Amino acid sequence: LRRKIGALIAAEHYDAIVCDFLAAAPNLRELGQCVLFQHNVETTIWQRHAEQSRSLLKRLFFQMQAGKMEAYERKICRAAKHVIAVSEIDACRMKRMFGIETVTSVPTGVDVEYFAPRGPAPHLSDIVFCGSMDWLPNVDACVYFLSEVLPLIRDKLPGATFTIAGRSPDAKVLKAVQGLTGVYVTGKVEDMRPYLWGSKISVVPIRIGGGTRLKIYECMAAGVPVVSTTVGAEGLRYEDGADIVLADDPSGIAAACVRLLTDDAARRAIAHNALERARREFSWEAVSREFEVILENNRIVSN
Repeated sequence: LRRKIGALIAAEHYDAIVCDFLAAAPNLRELGQCVLFQHNVETTIWQRHAEQSRSLLKRLFFQMQAGKMEAYERKICRAAKHVIAVSEIDACRMKRMFGIETVTSVPTGVDVEYFAPRGPAPHLSDIVFCGSMDWLPNVDACVYFLSEVLPLIRDKLPGATFTIAGRSPDAKVLKAVQGLTGVYVTGKVEDMRPYLWGSKISVVPIRIGGGTRLKIYECMAAGVPVVSTTVGAEGLRYEDGADIVLADDPSGIAAACVRLLTDDAARRAIAHNALERARREFSWEAVSREFEVILENNRIVSN
């Protein structure tokens, strides 16, 4: 891949080259002419793994990985011509951690027309969590919700159902749902929209992570109210209580879920506000214009 990319760059003239995420960086010989698109601050993810780990051995392991990642991430960010972050929080974090100034944030976008509700949908579940289930932050979030939050919800609403929709469910998630009635794990789904449209609320109980959660904007565009942790909604534009509900401990998350499941007017209001914000601020058209301006300002200068 490195040889192929090198040959293409040598043979053609490109206005800009985007290195899409940190993992692609080894394939580019001259990062100094590339714009690096950072979906997360990877170091932060490893640091939060260390903070959340209850095992001393795992905590030490994650701390070691965080140190290695910080050194590598700093090196790549400093080598790039310019860095694009997915939120202003991430941009400030990279400036502070890696000592760079050439970084600009662009908001996460969503295809609002694709996710827009098509009218009344068959009810599939009261609560949904959507996302890749082989990603460690999602695994931690689901196990946390199943063990510490769902029991509190069912104290008030014994029949509340919960669906985990996403590819490659981790063994920890499958173990956590064993013996639980009304909890469903779908595995890979070809189309996530019916699971969003068919649920009353979506939860994002993320405790570990960086970047921004596209799933939140997808839920907003689908007209599904979101209950999230502060970390889960980090870097996004929102108004707590108006177009999303935030809570950071099991009792708070459970109370927010119960309120939205039982208060139809509140649920509809948040869904409406979220959908309007998604259409106004997070469409692909609006976001791509911002991205294009950065590339225009970082054109490759011909020799």
